[in-house]
Amino acid sequence: MHIPIYETHQDQFVLSTDPARLQLEAICQFLADSYWANDRPRQVIERSIENSLCFGMYKGDQQIGFARVVTDYAVFAWLCDVYIQPDYRGRGLGKWLVATILAHPELNNLHRWRLATWDAQELYRKFGFSEIKEPKNLMERISCSPTDSPVKAE
Repeated sequence: MHIPIYETHQDQFVLSTDPARLQLEAICQFLADSYWANDRPRQVIERSIENSLCFGMYKGDQQIGFARVVTDYAVFAWLCDVYIQPDYRGRGLGKWLVATILAHPELNNLHRWRLATWDAQELYRKFGFSEIKEPKNLMERISCSPTDSPVKAE
């Protein structure tokens, strides 16, 4: 599936899904300093970017924000790795980033969105996100290598 590049402007800032504009070094550095991805190897970050719809935010040639969406483009999306560089926070750019993602033509009709955050619940509530109503229905599998798998390949 080919998704056309989407780009929008606000004042001197640009928000784009053009993968060629992404500055991998800047993204890796920010994620290395984050609480949620500080142990994520660079090759994993690269692969996650390659397999997601990514939104880069720029001031001139400098990347100052990022987010990625993991989605099937039909029913479900997971919003992750959302950030704005500290020097640019408090200007409404995070709100603009999230609003633009949710309004993206390939994403705006999805039935279910998910995300995880330790500290930005109030931001996401403004966009209709809420705590999981039935958390007991959710399951996850974390860091299971093929040798640890309870399911044996035959």
